[in-house]
Amino acid sequence: MKHGRTLAAAALVLTTAVSAGCSDSGSSHNAGLENPVNAARSHLPGARTPGTPAPTEANPPGDIPDNQAFVVYHPRAGGFTVKVPEGWAQTAQGGTAVFTDKLNRIEIATARATAPPTVQSVSAQIVPVLRQRVANFAAPAASQVTRHAGRAVLLTYQGNSPPDAVTNKVVRDGFERYAFFRQGFEVDLTLSGPVHADNVDPWRLVTDSFTWQ
Repeated sequence: MKHGRTLAAAALVLTTAVSAGCSDSGSSHNAGLENPVNAARSHLPGARTPGTPAPTEANPPGDIPDNQAFVVYHPRAGGFTVKVPEGWAQTAQGGTAVFTDKLNRIEIATARATAPPTVQSVSAQIVPVLRQRVANFAAPAASQVTRHAGRAVLLTYQGNSPPDAVTNKVVRDGFERYAFFRQGFEVDLTLSGPVHADNVDPWRLVTDSFTWQ
């Protein structure tokens, strides 16, 4: 009987050891699967921990901020004023002033003229010149519009920007060219920026601010 009890006890110890081994093996196996997966998931692009807000999407390139301030530009020669974005870089040469910031640009050119511009004269005279000057010039469309200063001829078109001086990157730009005229004096106001930028309101503010003096 003692021999039988000894065998039974040995069997019980062996069964317990096997069960414990299986249990430990399962835990080790699960840990080996879960930890690498969780680690990999945490390094996926855009992965974030629960409760962390998603990153805010940036504005499309060329969008002028809604809080952009504007200041009045007075040319030295006088004759008119117009609002331009505050803080933009300014250059001037002859009768042309240029304001730039990142991908956007405003050019104000003045000249004497014997007659007011028309849709026909802009299409026949200005478009060919721009076609030679603007890389990949396309989609010209001239129309007559009204702004606070009165009637103007608007020419819209597209073209490539000059290569960036640092990155050499070229951007596809959309252009709005407004030709204002009064008493033998013409002002051409050209606004440009990336074609996908939403600058309708800032451009309208600038062109509506144009005032003869």
